[in-house]
Amino acid sequence: MTIAERLAQHFSGLAFGKIPAVQITDAKRLVQDYLGVALGGSRTESARIAAEFTILTGGRAEARLIGNGAKVPAVHAAFANAIASHSIELDDVDVLALFHFSPPVVSAALAVAERQGSTGAEFLAAVVGGCEMLARASAATNISLRDRGFHTTPVCGGFGAAVAAGMLLKLSEAEMVSALGLAGAQASGLMEMYGPSMQKRFNPGPAARAGVTAAVMASLGYTGAATIFEGERGFCRAFSDKADLDALTRGLGAEFPIFIEFKPYSCARPIHNAIDCALKIRRQLSGPVSTIARMTMRRHPDWAHYHLNPAPRTYHEAQVSLPYSVAVALIEGAALPAQYQDAKLDDPEIRRLSHLIQVVPDATLPRGVSCHLSVETEAGEALAAQVDHPKGSIAVPMSATEAAAKFHALADPVIGGDAADALVARVASLETFPAIAGLVEMPRQGSARESA
Repeated sequence: MTIAERLAQHFSGLAFGKIPAVQITDAKRLVQDYLGVALGGSRTESARIAAEFTILTGGRAEARLIGNGAKVPAVHAAFANAIASHSIELDDVDVLALFHFSPPVVSAALAVAERQGSTGAEFLAAVVGGCEMLARASAATNISLRDRGFHTTPVCGGFGAAVAAGMLLKLSEAEMVSALGLAGAQASGLMEMYGPSMQKRFNPGPAARAGVTAAVMASLGYTGAATIFEGERGFCRAFSDKADLDALTRGLGAEFPIFIEFKPYSCARPIHNAIDCALKIRRQLSGPVSTIARMTMRRHPDWAHYHLNPAPRTYHEAQVSLPYSVAVALIEGAALPAQYQDAKLDDPEIRRLSHLIQVVPDATLPRGVSCHLSVETEAGEALAAQVDHPKGSIAVPMSATEAAAKFHALADPVIGGDAADALVARVASLETFPAIAGLVEMPRQGSARESA
């Protein structure tokens, strides 16, 4: 059997009852976080344009646009919702901060589940299956894939989206093989996304759309390559210099290598360790932040050469700027959407602190995302903080109260507090839903746009 055939055999037979309870619980947490982030993201300009594109494109009314309410073809809903859920940099992340699970996988699953009239249990199973496929594709190709300039979320996310969509379409093993092959044919996504544009927001959209396209095409009889992973010109060799083919099927059926972390800060995940360092230093300072004279940030070499822009021109750039994020966290004690606004980018004190930070690679740090911040003040005070596991990680999780506060902060302005409470309750009992449409029927409270 080829790798795709073994994966297809597993995912085609992965029913809700075969999935460990812990994975179902994690899937519910992921769906709740996704819905909150997508609702908040729906108010951004990047999400508005994506929604407008899908509506103008037209087609059958199959699935809803989150925060908008319009119904469009499932393939377009997956695309636009994936962009919305990635537009405020608060979406979930894997433990290595290489990719996001929910924008490609949950967006595809939600759109196809609504199209098919799937049950809540079927939807949850598809989310688990899609996340597993995405995680396995990343494990097989990273960190080489990232270092070659590819963005894991869209490159590997199409496989996860195809599995999620394929499970909901009840593809046969042969059809699932074809869906994986067709997803591989569409695999793409570049790390050339850091700048003043909306480019980064776009990346999960094609992956979610590609997965739905691959699964639907396979269901209609279109065949794809069974050797898409291990073939001479297949996915692993094309995207990685150090592929681990065994990672695609290791422990298949017995292990679910899905490790999801959640974001408390509205910026790229590898910056979160740096923000946690800054918040620790802020609590230790005996004087005002304005007395800081020198700062050195030691980062593991895995991420030391990323996110270094000290003078972002738009909030998009600010959300992938470690110097800006550390500076604003030191000054305001937070790093949420309110801190990432275009109006703040010329703040003289934020600018001063941003340009003070010297980033130094340090291979002795224990994890790829580890950060160590040292600060000296004009009075000679010397402070330091190191963070290996950021807030929201598996080692330092957000509490249920914190997760709920995040959800309501994002959802309430869009659908109202009562509707947000009802949505949380629906997610908690998803496995009992006879049809997923009941989950996504959400009123729209406001349409005011925010820059982040």
